[in-house]
Amino acid sequence: MKIAVLKETAAGERRVSATAETVKKFIGLGATVAVESGAGEAASVSDQNFADAGASVGSRADTLKDADIVLGVQGPDPASLGGARPGAWIVAGLNPFGERARVDAYAAAGYEALAMEFMPRITRAQSMDILSSQSNLAGYKAVLDAAAEYGRAFPMMMTAAGTISAAKAFVMGVGVAGLQAIATARRLGAQVSATDVRSATREQILSLGAKPIFVENVAGIEGEGSGGYATEMSEEYQKAQAELVSSHIAKQDIVITTALIPGRPAPRLISDAQIATMRPGSVIVDLAVEAGGNVEGSVAGEVVSVHGVKIVGHKNVAGRLAADASALFARNLFNFLSAFWDKEKGAPVLDEEIGDAIRLTQGGKVVNPRLLG
Repeated sequence: MKIAVLKETAAGERRVSATAETVKKFIGLGATVAVESGAGEAASVSDQNFADAGASVGSRADTLKDADIVLGVQGPDPASLGGARPGAWIVAGLNPFGERARVDAYAAAGYEALAMEFMPRITRAQSMDILSSQSNLAGYKAVLDAAAEYGRAFPMMMTAAGTISAAKAFVMGVGVAGLQAIATARRLGAQVSATDVRSATREQILSLGAKPIFVENVAGIEGEGSGGYATEMSEEYQKAQAELVSSHIAKQDIVITTALIPGRPAPRLISDAQIATMRPGSVIVDLAVEAGGNVEGSVAGEVVSVHGVKIVGHKNVAGRLAADASALFARNLFNFLSAFWDKEKGAPVLDEEIGDAIRLTQGGKVVNPRLLG
């Protein structure tokens, strides 16, 4: 069983899908590991680190030759996978909805594409969940990005020259990224509030020492979708939420938005009119900018100024912490493959619950129900 680790080719992608730690563990299972030269450079993992762990390091062609499993952070170009065995597994974050043509190409080439972001949110798969591990870092980095753009201090400071008031930070969307953003902003000394469409998150917000901001008196709307994700809200709820946010956001110095709906454009949470009510010098970080954005006027890959408010739209936020993001991502992949490792076959054998959830292509066809509906 040969596992290939490729150098990422997507613009700005600094992460790598394996580390010296996970290479050793794969070899311990009985696999051989080949790493494309330079794959870990941007994530502070040298070719020598991989070689010392027991991997062979070489060209892309050598790395892919007779590979049974190809690991990636983002899905590799199907045309660049020549040399991998027929039916080889492609295990990566494949962005199935955004890169459907690439999924079709995997099928046409005979590869079995496994989308790690389709991992079901069940207890036994928590250690395999790339969305959670990467979102956690993105939530942390979002607060640091906000602090870097904000022209004032976060904590209250009492000095001989006078008192500096604590920054007011508002987190919209209390998933993994939002919770980490709350915790990080609190550590930096901000006064933090947060909101979410899922009423169950109220206790989580309180447990982190933040103030929950929730729509009241709109009955029967819990906002909880399958697998713990948020769902789209009713018109009544959206109107009530917009009114609540408008009054609250005008008082905030920092706003971080994290709301995503799998397979759909990101919901619009902040309008241009709401931005105009914020004081000049305030900062909004839109973590959903690559999915269309939660904030009107946000631009993917740019920091723009609207009504004197900076809107931060960095792409691939977790990837900007490449070393830690790679370490977590690589462990997710190892935890996944090792959980299904069959010692007799010397290869992983997937079960139905997880295999059917993440498998996009098999036998020359697209087979995932979420892409066929």
